[in-house]
Amino acid sequence: MRKLLAIFLVGALAAVAQAQTTFPTKAIKIVVPNAAGGAADITSREVGQKLSEAFGSPVIVENKPSAGGIVAGDLVAKSAPDGHTLLLISSGTAVSAALFKSLPFDTLKDFTPVSKLATFDLVIASSDRGRFHTLAEVIAYAKANPGKLNIGTPQIGSTQNLAAELFKSTAGIDAQLVPFNGTPPVISALRGGEIDIMVEILGPLVTQFNAKTLRPLAIMSDKRTPQFSDVPTVRESGGALASFNASSWNGFAAPAKTPKDVVAKLNAEIQKALKNPDVIKRLEALQLHAQGSTPEQLAELLAFDTKRWGDVITRAKIAKQ
Repeated sequence: MRKLLAIFLVGALAAVAQAQTTFPTKAIKIVVPNAAGGAADITSREVGQKLSEAFGSPVIVENKPSAGGIVAGDLVAKSAPDGHTLLLISSGTAVSAALFKSLPFDTLKDFTPVSKLATFDLVIASSDRGRFHTLAEVIAYAKANPGKLNIGTPQIGSTQNLAAELFKSTAGIDAQLVPFNGTPPVISALRGGEIDIMVEILGPLVTQFNAKTLRPLAIMSDKRTPQFSDVPTVRESGGALASFNASSWNGFAAPAKTPKDVVAKLNAEIQKALKNPDVIKRLEALQLHAQGSTPEQLAELLAFDTKRWGDVITRAKIAKQ
């Protein structure tokens, strides 16, 4: 009897061990809430390729663009929690959780964060022919001329728009935010003198900076960016801005209740991919800084940004969608 029990236990343990190590058993699908060709899509494909090589299994990137990333999020939230379906989440995911009156999923409860992938800088810029050469000049002008400084951003509720709101409130200035339908119109308005400064993700403005048509005034994250090391951060202004930090990020999440061992396997291979020189080089070309994390760190970041941008939305009295 004891012998039979021992055999049964050994067999059961072996079955459990095999179940824990058998992943993946089919193709892995990465659902991206953005159109093909953008930073989110390219990041997913770069890391996805390395996951495919590591696991010896196909990795498919499926683009599901929609307002607030709702379609992609809903699809993944309702997928089997087995690690074979991942969602590209970002600071935009946190914004949507705070901006929409209701979503078909709970951003903080219906997903299991796996790892951060990259961070990317936001920048405050002026026209190269404009009056402002430093952020200090911008702040001084705004304080001396309440309500006259015009700050251009993409759409209301975008990360760039909320970062501008956060800058305005933290600096204690009275300025007008002017939202446009996308980045190109903001650039045109700045070069045409319709607005004084703009807030945008760094990547799309690099060509303008190199051509000397726009001037970078300050990086909004907590440290300077290597390609523009002479451009100070906002926090270097000191005072109320001494701890200012507004940057964007992206990462992977799986459906809630995905087994911890599967999440751990995915996380380990993602960390390896993000240390690959080719991946680092391709991401840096897009002004994306490869940066992994533990699942717990990504969960904390998502919760922090959801609350932070929610507070900004409330203070700015931005109507929820």
